Amino acid sequence: MPVAIVTGGSRGIGRAIAERLGADGATVVVNYQSNRSAAEQVVATIERSGGQGVAAQADVADPAQLRGLFDSAEERFGGVDILVNNVGTARFSAIAEATDEDYELMFSINARATFVALREAANRLRDHGRIVVVSSGVTATHRPGAGLYGASKAAAEELVRVLARELGPRGITVNNVLPGAIRTEALAAARSPELTEQIVVSTPLGRIGEPDDIARIVAFLASDAARWITGETVHAGGGLF
Repeated sequence: MPVAIVTGGSRGIGRAIAERLGADGATVVVNYQSNRSAAEQVVATIERSGGQGVAAQADVADPAQLRGLFDSAEERFGGVDILVNNVGTARFSAIAEATDEDYELMFSINARATFVALREAANRLRDHGRIVVVSSGVTATHRPGAGLYGASKAAAEELVRVLARELGPRGITVNNVLPGAIRTEALAAARSPELTEQIVVSTPLGRIGEPDDIARIVAFLASDAARWITGETVHAGGGLF
């Protein structure tokens, strides 16, 4: 039974991914920052489907806590086979109006925390493991107001492409997934209903995505069926980008 760490696994896309991997037979370490109750609900769902999971607190912006997440997984389950890096934060503004604080916040979480997670995975994953980074479709759409956010996510995407080459000899695959607009609390907070409707109209498949749409893609990339796919970026925006 493979052991998977899902960062940001207590809600939204991360929750759907954790539950899907659990249903597919993985033992899932469900990372959360502050809402233990939500993470335990995810674990309960995994266990009802016949899987095994555990809630694990860590602020991934803190390198020591992120390393501790891997330590806990190794101590409890003997090793790690899958990392799904699914954390991020966003602030939107024109570049001319962005602040130094905006830059530090987004690059510390979206770029540096991803770097630390990938470095730990590179040193700790068992051979033939899987790494999937959940990025953002803004790196492909270049939307005004998303410059800093997109740049911080794009930095992580470059790390993925290089790491795929470095870990290839060990049979470890490393891939990116770029979600478009997904029905989550974060989407509702960041975009008005009018803007969401504009996205729906512009999307060839005629809707916004659901967390399970992304979870299915991640689960495929984390499976043996995707053993010949690495260094790739999957555009998961319903045809929008």
